[in-house]
Amino acid sequence: MTGPAVREATYQAPPNIALVKYWGVRDPALGLPFNSSLSVTLDRLRSRTTVRFDAGLTDDAVELNGVPAGPKERAAVVALLDRVRERAQLSWRARVRSENNFPTASGLASSASGFAALAGAASAAAGLGLSDRALSQLARFGSGSASRSIFGGFVEWRAGARPDGRDCYARELYPPGHWPELVDVVAMIEDAPQKEVRSSVAMQTSVRTSPEYARRIGDIPDRIARMRRAIRDRDPDALFPIVMDECDSFRTVCETTRPPLDYLTGASRAVLAEVRALNRAAGRPVAAYTHDAGAHVHVFTTRPHLRTVRGRIDATPGVGSTLLVRPGPGARALPSRGGRPR
Repeated sequence: MTGPAVREATYQAPPNIALVKYWGVRDPALGLPFNSSLSVTLDRLRSRTTVRFDAGLTDDAVELNGVPAGPKERAAVVALLDRVRERAQLSWRARVRSENNFPTASGLASSASGFAALAGAASAAAGLGLSDRALSQLARFGSGSASRSIFGGFVEWRAGARPDGRDCYARELYPPGHWPELVDVVAMIEDAPQKEVRSSVAMQTSVRTSPEYARRIGDIPDRIARMRRAIRDRDPDALFPIVMDECDSFRTVCETTRPPLDYLTGASRAVLAEVRALNRAAGRPVAAYTHDAGAHVHVFTTRPHLRTVRGRIDATPGVGSTLLVRPGPGARALPSRGGRPR
């Protein structure tokens, strides 16, 4: 690389919540999932990451939320930087600063937003000029779900079938404003524990040991097809039961993994029970729950039912607060103070 001895770029990326989960990879080296997945990109929440390649540095420095990254987190960041350096034929070390405006490692997809932002910032600073599709393919090497956070609105990550992974990428199905009535009430669980085992490790344990894994994988193509139709038609009566069935299937796989994976607290399970009770009382699905590998619970509903649903979730013991989010935009470059901004 020629030019100034410092190159810097900043990217911002949102988390996403998977309505159809990705859990397990068929090729760990290439990050290729066993199944396609479908998600909603969330507004208001974000990771903001600055990557500064500097010819004067002798080692990579990684800072997360104002403190030096731990050994595992640093190793994952450096591995993605190495991919960027190899592609850009660049040997410079980097200084990485990343911060989230929401809790980290608690089931709110901070790895998705963090690695999407890192992929964008690192590739821009290195001058690669990647397309959004190529950026989603790069981001998955840090976190599979990061491939979806490149895009806004309703997103599908296609698992693909090629052994080289060239047909594995995310794409936007519908933009953020496609379904204005849809809202997500996030139940923020008090004292939610941080994950002790990274999802990338836990999911491969499920692949090896859960007797329910193969059944779930077999159900997913039909589940995605029905979910895509429901989203297209903006039909909560069709969508909400599928979302909960999918979440229950994911949780069953986790609970039948050896040793079992249990990401929920008593308060998390109480939120699930409240949603079931709301639907029984209404005689139709007015809300749907889902969660990732963490204690916080996402409760989808529509605006006519928002006050009732949010009130019930807020009143659930163990819920510290609720956060209202909607489908939002994907990753984007931000002005950078030094080097070559993009």
